[in-house]
Amino acid sequence: MTDRPPSSGSDPKQTAQAAGAEQPAVAKKATPKKAAAKKTTAKKATAKKTAVKKTAAKKTDAATAMTTAKKTAVKKTAAKKTTAKKTAAGEATATKAPVKKAPTKKAPAKKAPAKKAPAKRSPAEAVASAAVPAVGTEAAGLTASAGMALSPAVGVLDRERLLGGTHHDPHSVLGAHPVPGGVAVRAFRPYALGVAVIAGDLQVELRHDGEGFFSGLLPLPDVPEYRLEVAYAGTVQRTEDAYRFLPTLGELDLHLIGEGRHEQLWQALGAHPMTHQGVAGTRFAVWAPNARGVRVAGDFNFWDGTAFPMRSLGSTGVWELFVPGIGEGELYKFEITRPDGSRTLRADPLARRTEVPPATSSVVHASHHEWGDGEWVLRRAQRPAHEAPFSVYEVHLPSWRPGLTYRELAEQLPAYVKDLGFTHVELMPVAEHPFGGSWGYQVTGFYAPTARLGTPDDFKYLVDRLHQAGIGVLMDWVPAHFPRDEWALAEFDGRPLYEHSDPLRAAHPDWGTLEFDFGRREVRNFLVANALYWCEEFHIDGLRVDAVASMLYLDYSREPGQWTPNQYGGRENLDAVAFLQEMNATVYRRVPGVVTVAEESTAWDGVTRATHHRGPSGFGGLGFGLKWNMGWMHDSLQYMSHEPIHRKYHHDEMTFSMVYAYSENYMLPISHDEVVHGKGSLVSKMPGDWWQQRASLRAYLGFMWSHPGKQLLFMGQEFAQGSEWSEERGPDWWLLDPSYGAAADHRGVLDLVRDLNAAYRATPALWARDVHPDGFQWIVGDAADDNVFAFLRHDTEGAPLLAVSNFSPAVRHDYRLGVPDDVPAWLELVNTDAARYGGSDVVHPDPIKPEPQGWHGRPASIRLALPPLATVWLRPA
Repeated sequence: MTDRPPSSGSDPKQTAQAAGAEQPAVAKKATPKKAAAKKTTAKKATAKKTAVKKTAAKKTDAATAMTTAKKTAVKKTAAKKTTAKKTAAGEATATKAPVKKAPTKKAPAKKAPAKKAPAKRSPAEAVASAAVPAVGTEAAGLTASAGMALSPAVGVLDRERLLGGTHHDPHSVLGAHPVPGGVAVRAFRPYALGVAVIAGDLQVELRHDGEGFFSGLLPLPDVPEYRLEVAYAGTVQRTEDAYRFLPTLGELDLHLIGEGRHEQLWQALGAHPMTHQGVAGTRFAVWAPNARGVRVAGDFNFWDGTAFPMRSLGSTGVWELFVPGIGEGELYKFEITRPDGSRTLRADPLARRTEVPPATSSVVHASHHEWGDGEWVLRRAQRPAHEAPFSVYEVHLPSWRPGLTYRELAEQLPAYVKDLGFTHVELMPVAEHPFGGSWGYQVTGFYAPTARLGTPDDFKYLVDRLHQAGIGVLMDWVPAHFPRDEWALAEFDGRPLYEHSDPLRAAHPDWGTLEFDFGRREVRNFLVANALYWCEEFHIDGLRVDAVASMLYLDYSREPGQWTPNQYGGRENLDAVAFLQEMNATVYRRVPGVVTVAEESTAWDGVTRATHHRGPSGFGGLGFGLKWNMGWMHDSLQYMSHEPIHRKYHHDEMTFSMVYAYSENYMLPISHDEVVHGKGSLVSKMPGDWWQQRASLRAYLGFMWSHPGKQLLFMGQEFAQGSEWSEERGPDWWLLDPSYGAAADHRGVLDLVRDLNAAYRATPALWARDVHPDGFQWIVGDAADDNVFAFLRHDTEGAPLLAVSNFSPAVRHDYRLGVPDDVPAWLELVNTDAARYGGSDVVHPDPIKPEPQGWHGRPASIRLALPPLATVWLRPA
């Protein structure tokens, strides 16, 4: 928190110098010449009140009123300029009250006016008895010499700070406050023509002190429940006073925020429709510790936050304001006064809903979705992800079927994914982002699903429907960086806040973005709570964390001299390590059954090791459930890109993955990154003519689904899309149209993916021991000249599956393979060369019996006709 002078309005003690400075203004009011003026003022007050009552019968739309009021206020300012200046300076405005109520000189001792105030006085009488001259004293420090009346007006310093947007405690000045002689009420309503206080049967017209400030003294002993009646040109509004309410955040919330441990931060900060002290409205709260002041601006105040200053809650850096009468759907932002006095208008970092880009406002939101996936949520925790079938279909929602909303996608996506047999979908980032071409990887609204496709409840509906179809939902999550948009997180309150204060640590060298300051506890809290938010509020089943490597290394994409070693002289980002450990530990503790997946492209030790287990490097594990096997992806695609005749020289690119296959819990990804930016589609990476390309793709998919690890395939690759992906047009669905001549070729690959998933889910040998070395055995891994790979997979009971891949275009007849001698016969489960997939149909329809001839170190062997460019799966008969 930056140091601020204490609010003079909240300090009941006035210095002798300040009190003495007000004496000349008081003396003027005592002169006899002012008596006539006082009577005139009283009459004007009564007349003004009558006009207000007449106007109330002609109420019009608030928007017209405020717009007209601004124009009227400008015209009237000139006429009242002299009076306003005198009031601002603390000079007296003559009223009738001091003359008629001379006994009020004894008020401080006997409090007679408070006791004698009639409950049923007319408004004019109430004004006459309550209104007192302004003497320029500060709001809560009312002082007067003997025989002087006290002023409830806002003092000079508070007035300046409220007008300048730098007041840290407006509630101590505005609203109702007990003072000697009654209850002082102060309102700040720019553009208003008049303000009255209504408390039960009592209605008191407040005096206009200039520049939108109104004040008066209620003849009551205690602060009542009250409302304000605000007159604008053409309308009168009755409304609650935002500055009569207690804070909506409790001590526990503030303590947890200060400690950086508020695991449900989204319930404390942001905008929340609620009922507070019996009144409906919206609580706004934001963390901005460097701000000199924060105000709320939105449609409800014509984007003029002047009259909506927020209060600072202690040393937490949190600013809060409950605004009555504001509900769902309202647009808003925070107007922040920076340390240098300049102002910036910022979207809410914890907004749960936003406008549709390119608009940038936050939207007040409350969820009304009723979940129907209770059975799914209970079931997902029964088996760890790495010991269960786990094949993932990666989707970019805006382009999967361009133009569809969340609810329209909910009618098509679950059915399509279920038909193909995938166990999960992985959604590329759905958090709000300003530039669609970033595919969601440059996030500005970390707590809001993108409004391009609908509301947050619409997105919940999509997740719900996927769960009801038996499909898990993973989501890409991007805590590594954020864009520099001036309305978002960058230098949020005028200084580096979410980003690191060191420019070398803040700027991401590759993407022109900013990196989070993982060493700051409030920033870690923002991100950890965000991970929980998606899992708890949207029932997300797992988070795939993007760009983990860029977080882990201080020298990531940086040259010598562009980075600073850690405290031990190393290149590891210790703050990022601690953050990832905290995030994973917290998510796994709070949300049973979820899985976190790391996109980590280096050999960092212990990405999927438990956080409390230390490895050889001395670090505890990062605590992820799964890690993308980027090495397998790169090596295997490199092998497949070679002409078959050259593949024997690159045989190790397909076998090397098994050297480290059990160092982590791996997922095998063929993601969007491999089919964009000139890389071509998956089928286009394969050499040869169109038949060979499709055959190689089918063989590769069969190899991938049988290799240890979980599978991920990006949309469009399941039917051999020929062109690389574009977020503007999405997959080429027309390739499957029966009227297209080559549709059968693409449908053949689609049918294979469906059958691979069905066989995979039904065969525990392919997933039950994914992370255990005893779940895999090579049969032959060195047949480089043949381009052949063969291995066994085992389930927890030892039941095997035999996978054989021939990446040569030649049929290899009577190819002998060693097998266990305890399997009486083998049946073909999948053959990617089958005619129905578009292959040459070299298949094995009959059971294959082992021969007692040892081979490949096995006691028995079988002979197969290996199809060209194909993978075959065999199971015990």
